[in-house]
Amino acid sequence: MQIRQLSIPDAYEVTPIQRSDDRGIFFEWYRHDRLEQTIGHSLDLRQANSSTSKKGVVRGIHFADVPIGQAKYVTATHGAVLDFVVDIRVGSPTFGLWDSVVLDDIDHRAVYIAEGLGHAFVALTEGAVVTYLVSDVYRSEREHGINPLDEQLALDFRLPRPELILSPKDVGAPSLAEAASGGLLPSWQATTDYYSSLNAGMA
Repeated sequence: MQIRQLSIPDAYEVTPIQRSDDRGIFFEWYRHDRLEQTIGHSLDLRQANSSTSKKGVVRGIHFADVPIGQAKYVTATHGAVLDFVVDIRVGSPTFGLWDSVVLDDIDHRAVYIAEGLGHAFVALTEGAVVTYLVSDVYRSEREHGINPLDEQLALDFRLPRPELILSPKDVGAPSLAEAASGGLLPSWQATTDYYSSLNAGMA
């Protein structure tokens, strides 16, 4: 298993080692000990989610209040998606920037996304299945969104705009600037303090 930090701090791409023979393939798509060595604390898994999406479906940009927030470990078990990590932490050196990773059923990569980061993906194939492990249960009152079509962010979906399919909730979400002015975004200080508290709990 290879773990590589993305250009956004506290987000990582995980590439498993695949072992194949005439029966098929085997790989470890999640290892708590390897992730713990990388991020400094154990990922306390409290919920697992799965979604199936038509080609062109965009889900996100979603995030939760910190603390507690919701760290995510995301992979695609069927088809392919382009997964986005967006830094929405006010005061972060990469605030307003994003990185992306193709998750598919060929390379079987995964992405770890720390609490306080924005997450979105677009389905590149029909029937793309995304599965993700999260560090807290869904709490509707603490969940927020940013419009994935925000021109300030300029996410590159690799598909023509007319092919994109968004929910009314995501279309109606505020822009990054509107979310910032409305006090919805987590701060860099609050999130790094929270990460430190999680790391301290491992001492």
